[in-house]
Amino acid sequence: MEFVLYLMLIILFTKLAGDLSVRLGQPSVLGKLIVGIILGPAVLGWIQNGEFIHYFSEVGVLLLMFIAGLETDLDQLRKNWKSAFAVAVGGIILPFLGGFAIGEMFGFSYANALFMGVILSATSVSISVQVLKDMNKLNTREGSTILGAAVVDDILVVILLAVLMSFFGTGESVSIGLLITKKVLFFAVAIVVGWFVVPRVMKWMAPLKVTEAVIAAALMICFAFAYFAEYMGMAGIIGAFAAGIAISQTTFKHTVESKLEPIAYSIFVPVFFVSIGLNVSFEGVGSQIGFVLLLTVVAILTKLLGGGLGARLTGFNNHSAAIIGSGMISRGEVALIIAATGLSSGLLQQQYFTSVIIVVIVTTLVTPPLLKYLFRDPVRVGEK
Repeated sequence: MEFVLYLMLIILFTKLAGDLSVRLGQPSVLGKLIVGIILGPAVLGWIQNGEFIHYFSEVGVLLLMFIAGLETDLDQLRKNWKSAFAVAVGGIILPFLGGFAIGEMFGFSYANALFMGVILSATSVSISVQVLKDMNKLNTREGSTILGAAVVDDILVVILLAVLMSFFGTGESVSIGLLITKKVLFFAVAIVVGWFVVPRVMKWMAPLKVTEAVIAAALMICFAFAYFAEYMGMAGIIGAFAAGIAISQTTFKHTVESKLEPIAYSIFVPVFFVSIGLNVSFEGVGSQIGFVLLLTVVAILTKLLGGGLGARLTGFNNHSAAIIGSGMISRGEVALIIAATGLSSGLLQQQYFTSVIIVVIVTTLVTPPLLKYLFRDPVRVGEK
């Protein structure tokens, strides 16, 4: 029953830390992320990362992005697709160059240096989504651009990783053409199914004489989209987000949203936030402190400037561009997965793995307070 103890500790301390964080003028998610570090191996060691944490956190992030899809203004997303693309491209080029430069500076092999660039190119907006939801900014022009850019970023980074592994990885070579085809196919299928099939499935299951048939149907669709996304080489969170958008276009949107949020935010989402902090360990980092500090600064600035430049070039003012760039800083679980992939394929050296994980966590911790700070001036946000 150890997992029950873990659940109790996670629920208790994430709620207390979230409340304290809000009282101190910060987003609640910041306190929840820090709790993961404190309860995990890095400090107290009360909670260990394992299968239970992994599976609960996977469900948590899927539900978080599914709810984000439910709350997304599709018209706003369509209007800002050009900006989203520019932000994603800018937010990949600068971090990639920055990561490669640091690899070269510290004497990495050419392949290892390129992989460092790929890690810094990754973006996970699950944390940004939570901050935007807390501040009711998810459907602002900036929020929609951040969400759209995250989708494009995921596609480009996975392709970039596949190219690198094809040339330098120790595993099997990957067909880039097949990879791109699968991604195009995913979006084609997601659009067709979301438009024609999802509403019919919801209407068919709603009248069933069972408890919470509508929520069951919504969860089934969310997990089906997420699984299909992973199968087609996309991140599962993109599939969950697409499922949320599909259901948001039906008459069941508010029912699903009102009944699913208590499930997600009482158990699964807190486990996801804590799971990020559980990856932190300070063993053997003392000798690499210069590497960690430099990589952290580069990781933050290149995303901020790259994403911000893309936004600025597509009509946003400096303040809004800074918000968008900040929303792209968090590397979160996406970079953790890429780092683990690099370790197993020989593209990331074992001795630098812990340092890279710490940098990923720091970028995730920096994002909530930075977004909160930049959104403090509502008059200027959204201006061209």
